[in-house]
Amino acid sequence: MSTLPKIAWIGLGIMGSPMSENLVKAGYQVTGFTLEQEKLDRLAAAGGSTAGSVAEAVRDADVIITMVPASPQVEAIAYGPDGILAHARSGALLIDMSSITPQTSIDLARAAEEKGVRVLDAPVSGGEAGAIEAVLSIMVGGGQADFDEARPIFEALGKTIVLCGPHGSGQTVKAANQLIVAVNIQACAEAVVFLEKSGVDLKAALDVLGGGLAGSTVLARKKENFLNRDFKPGFRIDLHHKDMGIVTDAARTVGAALPVGAVVAQLVTSLRAQGDGGLDHSALLRAVERLSGARV
Repeated sequence: MSTLPKIAWIGLGIMGSPMSENLVKAGYQVTGFTLEQEKLDRLAAAGGSTAGSVAEAVRDADVIITMVPASPQVEAIAYGPDGILAHARSGALLIDMSSITPQTSIDLARAAEEKGVRVLDAPVSGGEAGAIEAVLSIMVGGGQADFDEARPIFEALGKTIVLCGPHGSGQTVKAANQLIVAVNIQACAEAVVFLEKSGVDLKAALDVLGGGLAGSTVLARKKENFLNRDFKPGFRIDLHHKDMGIVTDAARTVGAALPVGAVVAQLVTSLRAQGDGGLDHSALLRAVERLSGARV
């Protein structure tokens, strides 16, 4: 019989499905819950178990992992008579891997403590590919002992795993991550349009740029998206719009000026308003093309 902790996984989206499946592959007993039956079927096919409600999923779990879109969804599954805190056993560890506001994570940790539930905020970076390949960067907020306990689970999901500070710190670092990623994608998109309008071989240009100081994980991961205009969502504009709101608000709270970030946040908002919210965030290229007179 396995001595590994029993895991409840809430949220089986683009990131949650492959992440939960990687835990199954690592030998964990994973019980999942989400609203879409086909995603529950996918987890079952991978060797996991499924539950019909949050309460059923978490009742016997040693570790509860949540991966949902935003703060309102975290609050919806955590609180209330049918939520995690009402049904998790005392001593359970709740790991929220969603990307939400730092304050939401702090409030959740305080509420959970009253129920005897320990909490880590542990958002991730690396996109769908990183989730599938189990090479995510995981930025964690919470206590050292809880982090140490969770480390084997994190090691089944990612490669860069860092305790960043107390509750909410993981979310603050994730907000900074999303700022850097958005600005980087925007710069790449502008370079692509500039190169093509100049008549340069785009593939050759991106290859050589990737080998120099302009190279980045963003360029490496999104190069084919740019070349093929393939914007199948790995990370949707809708979600990056939410994240840019988080970083903008958090920066205002601490008095940090984000002049470039503010502009990119507006460009993300504009792209979403034009109906492209469901596309991958590399679709920022479409906005640059529109500004440059191209038909997209």
